[in-house]
This record gives sequence, C-alpha cells and structure tokens, in this order.
Amino acid sequence: MAEPLKTIYNEKFLHEFGEKVQAAYPDFDNQSFVSATMDRGWEELELKGRIRRISLTLGEHLPPRYEEALNILYAIDKTCVGFPYLFFPDFVEVHGQETEHWELSMQALERFTGKSSAEFAVRPFLLADPERMMAQMAAWAEHPDEHVRRLASEGCRPRLPWGQSLPLFKRDPSPVLPVLERLKADPSLYVRKSVANNLNDIAKDHPGLVIETARRWLGTDTHTDWIVRHGCRTLIRRAVPEVLELFGYAQAGEEEQLAASASITAEPAVLTIGESCELQYELGIRDGAPLRVRIEYGIEFVKARGQTSRKLFLLSDKTVPGGTSLQGSRRHRWADLTTRRHYPGEHRIGLFVNGAEVAHCHLRLEALE
Repeated sequence: MAEPLKTIYNEKFLHEFGEKVQAAYPDFDNQSFVSATMDRGWEELELKGRIRRISLTLGEHLPPRYEEALNILYAIDKTCVGFPYLFFPDFVEVHGQETEHWELSMQALERFTGKSSAEFAVRPFLLADPERMMAQMAAWAEHPDEHVRRLASEGCRPRLPWGQSLPLFKRDPSPVLPVLERLKADPSLYVRKSVANNLNDIAKDHPGLVIETARRWLGTDTHTDWIVRHGCRTLIRRAVPEVLELFGYAQAGEEEQLAASASITAEPAVLTIGESCELQYELGIRDGAPLRVRIEYGIEFVKARGQTSRKLFLLSDKTVPGGTSLQGSRRHRWADLTTRRHYPGEHRIGLFVNGAEVAHCHLRLEALE
C-alpha cells in the first residue's frame, strides 16, 4: 500500500529546505524551524494541515517584514519546484492578505504558480475583494505564461477540489465568464482543461447558462469545441435533452425508441462485498440513419439507511450505423473505496442509451461474515 502523500513532508525534506533558506538568509535557525514545524501533533496533521504548519512556522523564522521574507523565498524558488512546494503560495495566503501587501502578493502568486500552483492561495483574496481580484484574473488571462493563464481560470472555479469554496460564484458565476471568454481558444491544453473544468463546475448550479455559452462557443474554434464538450460532461451524463441534441446524440421519438432490443445480465447475481461480477449487455440499435449513442450502465447503490443512489459508468460513446447489434462486457468490483462504501441489499443495474434506460437486472450484495 502506497504511503499517504503527506509523508513527503518529513524531517529530511524540512531540513534540506531549511538549508536552502539558510543559504539565502544566514540568520535562519534551521534546527528551530524543523523542530517547531514537527511539534504539536505533527503526525496527526493531514496534507493541507502540514502545508499550513510549514507556512506558519516559516513566517516565524523569516524577517517580520513581508517584503523581506518574500525576497528570501525569491532567492531560492528556482530550486523549489513541484507539488511539495505548495507552501510557497500558501505563505502568501497566510502572510500577505493585508491591503498594503496586495500588489506584492499578486506578484508573488504570479511568480510561484508556475513552480507550485497558486490556485488554492488566490481564493481568500477572491472572497475578500472579488471585484479587484477578478480584474487581476482578467489580466492574468492575457499573460504569456500558460501557468499564469491557467491560474486565471483554476483559481476562480466555484467548486475547485481541495480548494476553499466560492459561494458567491456558485450563486452568480457571471463574473467568471469574461475570464473564460479570454481563454476559450487558448493554445495550451493545460489551460483549456481548466476552462472546461470551470464550465463543468458552473453547470452543476447553472446548467442553462452553460448551455447558452456552449451554443455560442461551438463551431468558433477546434480548441473551443474541445472545451465545450469537456465542460458539458456533467450535463451529458445527466442526459439533459438540449445538451444531447447539441452534441448530436440521437433522441428517442414518441413512437420510436433508440434500442430495438436490449438486455443486461450480472454473473454471479449474488455475491459478497469485495467480490466482482461480470456484466454482459446486448443492444440492437433501431434501423435507419447512423446514430450517435452513449451507452452506460447505472447501479442504484444501496446506502446505509436503505435508500438508493444511482451512479453511471460509461461503456461506449460513438456513432454507429442504424440496425447495428452491439454487445460487450465489463467486470465490476464491489470493493469499498474511499469515495464509496457498499452495503448489503438488492441492487438494480440498468443499461442506458443516451440517458434512457433500455434494460435492467438485479444483483444481491451480501455482507462479509
């Protein structure tokens, strides 16, 4: 089993980092820095807690004047590149939020983001002064460095994983859209992925706004088309009719279904939590013109209190000739994950084509003895 990510911050790492600081700032007490960082329940701290502890302790061991402390970090940041150095932008978040430090902090975040992303550190600045910060994001969206342009989008995502939530943009994402407009045809895939993820975040609260944006953007540029498709993935999974139509997925008519025949089976049909089953499906597509189909299976997972919650799993997404017969199989493992626990009971498994269920079966999951 792999060690938790937080273990990258150990005594050896802290000591080697402290030596770099000491080379730029001879008054730095490396031993005191390491001891103070690892004191007071260090082992119980998770990843973000350790990053914050390093930022706080570093502030206690660098000069109290913010500009002087930043200059020391600037002197060593070329050798402090990668995920472990997320505490550089976090240092700015912790120590640089005073109004008189704003310009310095923006310069520092712009500098540090290419070495260890500042997407988390910008969010308290957004919450404190959204109008000023979104103007900064708009400026960063024009920056020649792809890391800075990505920060413009990633930093204002309403639902950034691991990041502080931005309720103001969940309620009203309109201030975010001008930044995304500037980046919608960005030459960097790194940036385009962020724009698409931001759109997907917005779609969870304001699907109509994203559908409107998708209609306006589609067909203007191949890079933009990729962003739109990836940014609408949640709406596609939800089988929102307007979105399915937008991307050319076939629709069932009042008298004509997409599937002429369909079946799905699970073998074995009774198993214990932790075991696997083989799902097999067969699908006959209706006759006629070629169809764009998205084939998924959905499991209505039994929850702790007996209610169910469905999750969809993609099987295939392609254009097929009318009258095509499709079949396939997928092994599904019923082991607990960090994101999903399994509970005993009867689970309904459906086969879906473009969001419509066309067949189903049942599987009984039993508890470990």
